[in-house]
Amino acid sequence: MKNGKLQVAVIGCGGIANQKHLPALTGQKDKCDIAALCDIIEERAVAAAEKYGAPGAQVTTDYTEVLNNPDIDVVHVCTPNVAHCPITVAAFEAGKHVLCEKPMAATTADAQKMMDAWKKSGKKFTVGYQNRFRPDSQALKRACDEGKLGEVYFAKAHAVRRRAVPTWGVFPDKSKQGGGPLIDIGTHALDITLWCMDNYKPVSVMGSVFEKLGHLPEATEGNMFGPWDPETYEVEDSAFGFIKMENGATIFLEAAWALNVKDSREAATTLCGTKAGAEQVGGMSQTGYDLVFNETTAGILTEEHISDSGSIAFFEGTNGGGDADKECKQWLEAILNDTEPLVKPQQAFVVTQILDAIYQSAREGREIRLG
Repeated sequence: MKNGKLQVAVIGCGGIANQKHLPALTGQKDKCDIAALCDIIEERAVAAAEKYGAPGAQVTTDYTEVLNNPDIDVVHVCTPNVAHCPITVAAFEAGKHVLCEKPMAATTADAQKMMDAWKKSGKKFTVGYQNRFRPDSQALKRACDEGKLGEVYFAKAHAVRRRAVPTWGVFPDKSKQGGGPLIDIGTHALDITLWCMDNYKPVSVMGSVFEKLGHLPEATEGNMFGPWDPETYEVEDSAFGFIKMENGATIFLEAAWALNVKDSREAATTLCGTKAGAEQVGGMSQTGYDLVFNETTAGILTEEHISDSGSIAFFEGTNGGGDADKECKQWLEAILNDTEPLVKPQQAFVVTQILDAIYQSAREGREIRLG
Protein backbone atom coordinates (compact mmCIF):
# COMPACT_ATOMS: atom_id res chain seq x y z
CA MET A 1 0.00 0.00 0.00
CA LYS A 2 1.02 3.57 -0.65
CA ASN A 3 -0.28 6.54 1.32
CA GLY A 4 -2.72 4.20 3.07
CA LYS A 5 -4.33 3.13 -0.22
CA LEU A 6 -4.38 -0.16 -2.14
CA GLN A 7 -2.46 -0.13 -5.41
CA VAL A 8 -4.63 -1.76 -8.08
CA ALA A 9 -3.64 -3.11 -11.49
CA VAL A 10 -6.15 -3.78 -14.25
CA ILE A 11 -5.11 -6.45 -16.74
CA GLY A 12 -7.19 -6.24 -19.91
CA CYS A 13 -8.37 -2.75 -20.87
CA GLY A 14 -11.29 -3.63 -23.14
CA GLY A 15 -15.02 -3.07 -22.75
CA ILE A 16 -15.63 -4.59 -19.32
CA ALA A 17 -12.66 -2.75 -17.83
CA ASN A 18 -13.66 0.62 -19.26
CA GLN A 19 -17.39 0.31 -18.61
CA LYS A 20 -17.30 -1.43 -15.24
CA HIS A 21 -14.01 -1.82 -13.37
CA LEU A 22 -12.17 1.42 -14.09
CA PRO A 23 -15.11 3.76 -13.38
CA ALA A 24 -15.91 1.81 -10.21
CA LEU A 25 -12.31 1.93 -8.99
CA THR A 26 -12.17 5.65 -9.76
CA GLY A 27 -15.13 6.08 -7.42
CA GLN A 28 -13.11 4.55 -4.58
CA LYS A 29 -10.19 6.99 -4.58
CA ASP A 30 -10.14 7.02 -0.79
CA LYS A 31 -9.31 3.32 -0.82
CA CYS A 32 -7.20 2.74 -3.92
CA ASP A 33 -5.07 4.06 -6.75
CA ILE A 34 -5.23 2.63 -10.26
CA ALA A 35 -1.49 2.08 -10.40
CA ALA A 36 -1.03 -0.14 -13.45
CA LEU A 37 -2.81 -0.76 -16.77
CA CYS A 38 -2.02 -3.71 -19.02
CA ASP A 39 -3.38 -4.79 -22.39
CA ILE A 40 -1.95 -6.71 -25.34
CA ILE A 41 -2.98 -3.70 -27.45
CA GLU A 42 -0.75 -0.93 -26.16
CA GLU A 43 -3.04 1.88 -27.30
CA ARG A 44 -5.84 0.59 -25.08
CA ALA A 45 -3.61 0.50 -22.02
CA VAL A 46 -2.32 4.00 -22.75
CA ALA A 47 -5.84 5.36 -23.22
CA ALA A 48 -7.04 3.75 -19.98
CA ALA A 49 -4.06 5.15 -18.08
CA GLU A 50 -4.68 8.64 -19.42
CA LYS A 51 -8.34 8.55 -18.43
CA TYR A 52 -8.27 6.58 -15.18
CA GLY A 53 -4.70 5.98 -14.04
CA ALA A 54 -3.00 7.53 -11.05
CA PRO A 55 -0.06 9.87 -11.80
CA GLY A 56 2.86 7.78 -13.00
CA ALA A 57 0.73 4.64 -13.47
CA GLN A 58 2.57 1.72 -15.04
CA VAL A 59 1.54 0.97 -18.64
CA THR A 60 2.55 -2.29 -20.30
CA THR A 61 1.54 -5.01 -22.73
CA ASP A 62 3.09 -7.75 -20.58
CA TYR A 63 1.10 -8.78 -17.52
CA THR A 64 4.15 -10.37 -15.91
CA GLU A 65 5.64 -6.88 -15.58
CA VAL A 66 2.60 -5.88 -13.54
CA LEU A 67 2.86 -8.96 -11.34
CA ASN A 68 6.57 -8.31 -10.77
CA ASN A 69 5.81 -4.79 -9.56
CA PRO A 70 6.18 -4.97 -5.74
CA ASP A 71 3.93 -1.94 -5.28
CA ILE A 72 0.86 -3.67 -6.72
CA ASP A 73 -1.48 -5.10 -4.07
CA VAL A 74 -4.56 -6.02 -6.11
CA VAL A 75 -5.12 -7.29 -9.64
CA HIS A 76 -8.38 -7.12 -11.61
CA VAL A 77 -8.37 -9.71 -14.40
CA CYS A 78 -10.54 -8.37 -17.25
CA THR A 79 -9.32 -10.50 -20.15
CA PRO A 80 -11.13 -13.02 -22.38
CA ASN A 81 -12.25 -16.11 -20.46
CA VAL A 82 -9.47 -18.50 -21.49
CA ALA A 83 -6.84 -16.11 -20.08
CA HIS A 84 -8.41 -15.94 -16.63
CA CYS A 85 -6.61 -19.00 -15.33
CA PRO A 86 -2.97 -18.34 -16.22
CA ILE A 87 -3.10 -14.68 -15.17
CA THR A 88 -4.94 -15.38 -11.90
CA VAL A 89 -2.63 -18.24 -10.95
CA ALA A 90 0.43 -16.11 -11.67
CA ALA A 91 -1.04 -13.21 -9.68
CA PHE A 92 -1.51 -15.39 -6.60
CA GLU A 93 2.00 -16.76 -6.97
CA ALA A 94 3.18 -13.13 -7.01
CA GLY A 95 1.30 -12.43 -3.76
CA LYS A 96 -1.54 -10.31 -5.14
CA HIS A 97 -5.23 -10.20 -4.25
CA VAL A 98 -7.39 -11.01 -7.29
CA LEU A 99 -10.79 -9.99 -8.60
CA CYS A 100 -11.38 -12.03 -11.75
CA GLU A 101 -14.19 -11.16 -14.12
CA LYS A 102 -16.92 -13.77 -14.58
CA PRO A 103 -16.87 -16.64 -15.24
CA MET A 104 -14.05 -17.89 -13.03
CA ALA A 105 -12.65 -19.93 -15.92
CA ALA A 106 -13.53 -21.52 -19.25
CA THR A 107 -13.20 -25.05 -17.84
CA THR A 108 -13.44 -26.86 -14.51
CA ALA A 109 -9.80 -27.90 -14.79
CA ASP A 110 -8.68 -24.28 -15.09
CA ALA A 111 -10.97 -23.22 -12.24
CA GLN A 112 -9.39 -25.89 -10.02
CA LYS A 113 -5.91 -24.54 -10.78
CA MET A 114 -7.11 -21.10 -9.72
CA MET A 115 -8.61 -22.48 -6.51
CA ASP A 116 -5.39 -24.32 -5.67
CA ALA A 117 -3.27 -21.23 -6.25
CA TRP A 118 -5.62 -19.08 -4.17
CA LYS A 119 -5.55 -21.47 -1.21
CA LYS A 120 -1.76 -21.48 -1.23
CA SER A 121 -1.50 -17.71 -1.48
CA GLY A 122 -3.40 -16.59 1.60
CA LYS A 123 -4.76 -13.68 -0.44
CA LYS A 124 -8.31 -12.52 -1.17
CA PHE A 125 -10.14 -13.83 -4.24
CA THR A 126 -13.51 -13.00 -5.77
CA VAL A 127 -15.29 -13.20 -9.13
CA GLY A 128 -17.24 -10.43 -10.86
CA TYR A 129 -20.88 -11.38 -10.33
CA GLN A 130 -22.15 -7.83 -9.80
CA ASN A 131 -25.79 -8.85 -10.28
CA ARG A 132 -25.85 -10.02 -6.67
CA PHE A 133 -25.70 -6.35 -5.71
CA ARG A 134 -28.90 -5.36 -7.53
CA PRO A 135 -31.67 -4.27 -5.15
CA ASP A 136 -34.00 -7.05 -6.32
CA SER A 137 -31.29 -9.71 -5.92
CA GLN A 138 -30.48 -8.48 -2.42
CA ALA A 139 -34.16 -8.46 -1.45
CA LEU A 140 -34.69 -11.95 -2.86
CA LYS A 141 -31.64 -13.31 -1.04
CA ARG A 142 -32.86 -11.84 2.25
CA ALA A 143 -36.30 -13.40 1.73
CA CYS A 144 -34.72 -16.80 1.08
CA ASP A 145 -32.45 -16.55 4.12
CA GLU A 146 -35.39 -15.57 6.30
CA GLY A 147 -37.37 -18.62 5.14
CA LYS A 148 -40.11 -16.70 3.30
CA LEU A 149 -40.09 -19.26 0.48
CA GLY A 150 -39.59 -22.33 2.65
CA GLU A 151 -37.58 -25.14 1.02
CA VAL A 152 -36.68 -24.11 -2.54
CA TYR A 153 -36.79 -27.32 -4.53
CA PHE A 154 -37.19 -26.08 -8.12
CA ALA A 155 -35.70 -23.09 -9.92
CA LYS A 156 -35.23 -21.62 -13.37
CA ALA A 157 -32.15 -19.57 -14.24
CA HIS A 158 -32.97 -17.13 -17.07
CA ALA A 159 -30.48 -15.62 -19.51
CA VAL A 160 -32.41 -15.27 -22.75
CA ARG A 161 -32.24 -12.55 -25.37
CA ARG A 162 -34.41 -12.48 -28.46
CA ARG A 163 -31.69 -10.82 -30.58
CA ALA A 164 -28.74 -9.30 -28.71
CA VAL A 165 -25.62 -10.99 -30.03
CA PRO A 166 -22.53 -8.95 -29.06
CA THR A 167 -20.79 -7.98 -32.29
CA TRP A 168 -17.52 -6.58 -30.97
CA GLY A 169 -14.47 -7.89 -29.19
CA VAL A 170 -13.96 -11.65 -28.95
CA PHE A 171 -17.47 -12.74 -27.95
CA PRO A 172 -18.03 -14.97 -31.03
CA ASP A 173 -14.47 -16.41 -30.79
CA LYS A 174 -14.63 -19.84 -29.13
CA SER A 175 -10.86 -20.13 -28.78
CA LYS A 176 -10.79 -17.04 -26.54
CA GLN A 177 -14.14 -17.23 -24.77
CA GLY A 178 -14.69 -20.98 -24.46
CA GLY A 179 -18.31 -20.64 -25.53
CA GLY A 180 -21.15 -18.25 -26.23
CA PRO A 181 -24.22 -17.13 -24.26
CA LEU A 182 -24.05 -20.00 -21.77
CA ILE A 183 -20.65 -19.00 -20.44
CA ASP A 184 -21.23 -15.27 -21.00
CA ILE A 185 -24.70 -14.50 -19.58
CA GLY A 186 -25.91 -17.92 -18.40
CA THR A 187 -23.20 -17.69 -15.77
CA HIS A 188 -24.93 -14.67 -14.15
CA ALA A 189 -28.34 -16.35 -14.01
CA LEU A 190 -26.91 -19.53 -12.53
CA ASP A 191 -24.90 -17.58 -9.94
CA ILE A 192 -27.97 -15.71 -8.70
CA THR A 193 -29.98 -18.94 -8.54
CA LEU A 194 -27.42 -20.98 -6.60
CA TRP A 195 -26.73 -18.05 -4.27
CA CYS A 196 -30.38 -17.48 -3.40
CA MET A 197 -30.94 -21.22 -2.91
CA ASP A 198 -27.69 -21.48 -0.93
CA ASN A 199 -27.21 -24.82 -2.65
CA TYR A 200 -23.80 -25.68 -4.13
CA LYS A 201 -23.92 -29.47 -4.35
CA PRO A 202 -24.77 -30.53 -7.93
CA VAL A 203 -24.76 -34.26 -8.63
CA SER A 204 -25.78 -34.50 -12.30
CA VAL A 205 -26.17 -32.34 -15.38
CA MET A 206 -27.88 -32.79 -18.74
CA GLY A 207 -27.33 -30.21 -21.45
CA SER A 208 -28.33 -29.20 -24.96
CA VAL A 209 -26.36 -26.67 -27.00
CA PHE A 210 -27.60 -25.25 -30.29
CA GLU A 211 -25.84 -23.57 -33.21
CA LYS A 212 -28.95 -22.83 -35.24
CA LEU A 213 -29.19 -19.07 -35.79
CA GLY A 214 -25.60 -17.90 -35.54
CA HIS A 215 -24.75 -19.02 -39.07
CA LEU A 216 -27.95 -17.77 -40.75
CA PRO A 217 -27.51 -14.36 -42.43
CA GLU A 218 -31.23 -13.63 -42.19
CA ALA A 219 -31.16 -14.24 -38.42
CA THR A 220 -28.90 -11.21 -37.92
CA GLU A 221 -31.73 -8.83 -38.83
CA GLY A 222 -33.01 -6.85 -35.87
CA ASN A 223 -29.99 -7.62 -33.67
CA MET A 224 -29.69 -5.00 -30.93
CA PHE A 225 -25.99 -4.44 -31.65
CA GLY A 226 -26.24 -4.59 -35.43
CA PRO A 227 -25.74 -7.63 -37.68
CA TRP A 228 -23.06 -10.12 -36.74
CA ASP A 229 -20.90 -11.98 -39.24
CA PRO A 230 -22.26 -15.53 -39.69
CA GLU A 231 -18.96 -16.58 -41.29
CA THR A 232 -16.90 -15.84 -38.19
CA TYR A 233 -19.50 -16.82 -35.57
CA GLU A 234 -17.97 -19.83 -33.76
CA VAL A 235 -20.05 -20.31 -30.60
CA GLU A 236 -23.54 -21.51 -29.71
CA ASP A 237 -26.51 -19.17 -30.03
CA SER A 238 -28.48 -20.94 -27.26
CA ALA A 239 -27.95 -23.56 -24.59
CA PHE A 240 -30.05 -25.29 -21.94
CA GLY A 241 -29.20 -27.30 -18.85
CA PHE A 242 -31.03 -29.54 -16.38
CA ILE A 243 -29.20 -29.68 -13.05
CA LYS A 244 -29.98 -32.07 -10.18
CA MET A 245 -28.70 -31.20 -6.72
CA GLU A 246 -27.67 -33.55 -3.93
CA ASN A 247 -30.84 -32.83 -1.92
CA GLY A 248 -33.07 -33.49 -4.95
CA ALA A 249 -33.61 -29.85 -5.87
CA THR A 250 -33.66 -29.21 -9.61
CA ILE A 251 -32.59 -26.20 -11.69
CA PHE A 252 -33.39 -25.48 -15.34
CA LEU A 253 -30.95 -23.08 -16.99
CA GLU A 254 -31.70 -21.28 -20.27
CA ALA A 255 -29.19 -19.07 -22.06
CA ALA A 256 -29.38 -17.44 -25.48
CA TRP A 257 -28.09 -14.45 -27.39
CA ALA A 258 -30.53 -15.19 -30.20
CA LEU A 259 -33.72 -17.18 -29.76
CA ASN A 260 -37.13 -16.81 -31.39
CA VAL A 261 -39.07 -15.90 -28.26
CA LYS A 262 -41.21 -12.83 -27.61
CA ASP A 263 -39.73 -11.77 -24.28
CA SER A 264 -36.19 -11.46 -22.96
CA ARG A 265 -35.14 -12.16 -19.42
CA GLU A 266 -31.52 -11.97 -18.34
CA ALA A 267 -29.58 -12.40 -15.09
CA ALA A 268 -32.82 -13.47 -13.45
CA THR A 269 -34.17 -16.41 -11.50
CA THR A 270 -37.48 -18.07 -10.67
CA LEU A 271 -37.62 -19.90 -7.34
CA CYS A 272 -40.32 -22.32 -6.20
CA GLY A 273 -40.50 -23.17 -2.51
CA THR A 274 -42.79 -24.99 -0.14
CA LYS A 275 -44.16 -21.74 1.35
CA ALA A 276 -44.02 -19.35 -1.60
CA GLY A 277 -42.43 -18.61 -4.94
CA ALA A 278 -40.52 -15.67 -6.32
CA GLU A 279 -39.25 -14.50 -9.66
CA GLN A 280 -37.16 -11.71 -11.05
CA VAL A 281 -38.75 -10.28 -14.19
CA GLY A 282 -36.47 -8.40 -16.53
CA GLY A 283 -33.19 -8.36 -14.68
CA MET A 284 -30.54 -6.86 -16.97
CA SER A 285 -32.54 -7.12 -20.18
CA GLN A 286 -35.40 -4.63 -19.75
CA THR A 287 -35.84 -0.97 -18.84
CA GLY A 288 -37.41 -2.04 -15.56
CA TYR A 289 -37.85 -5.13 -13.46
CA ASP A 290 -40.20 -6.59 -10.91
CA LEU A 291 -39.37 -8.90 -8.07
CA VAL A 292 -42.59 -10.85 -7.65
CA PHE A 293 -43.44 -13.00 -4.64
CA ASN A 294 -46.40 -15.37 -4.96
CA GLU A 295 -48.05 -17.16 -2.04
CA THR A 296 -51.36 -17.97 -0.40
CA THR A 297 -52.76 -15.40 2.01
CA ALA A 298 -56.00 -16.05 3.93
CA GLY A 299 -56.93 -18.73 1.43
CA ILE A 300 -56.35 -16.51 -1.60
CA LEU A 301 -53.50 -16.71 -4.13
CA THR A 302 -51.65 -13.38 -3.92
CA GLU A 303 -48.75 -11.57 -5.57
CA GLU A 304 -46.42 -8.93 -4.15
CA HIS A 305 -44.43 -6.76 -6.59
CA ILE A 306 -41.24 -4.89 -5.76
CA SER A 307 -40.12 -2.73 -8.70
CA ASP A 308 -36.98 -0.88 -9.72
CA SER A 309 -35.15 -0.02 -12.93
CA GLY A 310 -32.42 -1.80 -14.88
CA SER A 311 -30.85 -2.25 -18.30
CA ILE A 312 -28.41 -4.44 -20.17
CA ALA A 313 -25.30 -3.55 -18.24
CA PHE A 314 -21.75 -2.96 -19.47
CA PHE A 315 -22.46 -3.09 -23.20
CA GLU A 316 -21.71 -0.46 -25.82
CA GLY A 317 -23.88 2.61 -25.50
CA THR A 318 -24.52 2.15 -21.76
CA ASN A 319 -22.80 3.42 -18.65
CA GLY A 320 -21.52 1.38 -15.76
CA GLY A 321 -22.17 2.23 -12.14
CA GLY A 322 -24.61 1.28 -9.44
CA ASP A 323 -24.16 -2.41 -8.80
CA ALA A 324 -20.57 -2.30 -10.04
CA ASP A 325 -19.79 0.48 -7.58
CA LYS A 326 -21.21 -1.57 -4.72
CA GLU A 327 -19.24 -4.62 -5.86
CA CYS A 328 -16.00 -2.65 -6.01
CA LYS A 329 -16.51 -0.98 -2.63
CA GLN A 330 -17.20 -4.22 -0.76
CA TRP A 331 -14.28 -5.95 -2.49
CA LEU A 332 -11.77 -3.30 -1.46
CA GLU A 333 -13.21 -3.21 2.05
CA ALA A 334 -12.87 -7.01 2.29
CA ILE A 335 -9.15 -6.61 1.65
CA LEU A 336 -8.69 -3.63 3.95
CA ASN A 337 -10.77 -5.12 6.79
CA ASP A 338 -9.75 -8.75 6.24
CA THR A 339 -13.32 -9.93 5.72
CA GLU A 340 -14.85 -12.27 3.13
CA PRO A 341 -16.09 -10.81 -0.17
CA LEU A 342 -19.73 -11.43 -1.04
CA VAL A 343 -18.84 -13.68 -3.98
CA LYS A 344 -16.77 -16.53 -2.60
CA PRO A 345 -14.36 -18.46 -4.86
CA GLN A 346 -15.85 -21.84 -3.97
CA GLN A 347 -19.28 -20.60 -5.11
CA ALA A 348 -17.95 -19.31 -8.43
CA PHE A 349 -16.14 -22.63 -8.91
CA VAL A 350 -19.44 -24.54 -8.80
CA VAL A 351 -20.93 -22.21 -11.42
CA THR A 352 -18.04 -22.99 -13.79
CA GLN A 353 -18.29 -26.71 -12.97
CA ILE A 354 -21.96 -26.78 -13.98
CA LEU A 355 -21.48 -24.73 -17.16
CA ASP A 356 -18.60 -26.97 -18.22
CA ALA A 357 -20.75 -30.04 -17.57
CA ILE A 358 -23.56 -28.66 -19.77
CA TYR A 359 -21.14 -28.24 -22.66
CA GLN A 360 -19.72 -31.73 -22.04
CA SER A 361 -23.18 -33.29 -21.85
CA ALA A 362 -24.16 -31.70 -25.16
CA ARG A 363 -20.96 -32.87 -26.85
CA GLU A 364 -21.20 -36.43 -25.59
CA GLY A 365 -24.97 -36.83 -25.58
CA ARG A 366 -25.16 -38.14 -22.03
CA GLU A 367 -25.72 -37.19 -18.42
CA ILE A 368 -22.65 -35.91 -16.61
CA ARG A 369 -22.25 -37.05 -13.01
CA LEU A 370 -20.56 -34.66 -10.59
CA GLY A 371 -19.33 -34.95 -7.02
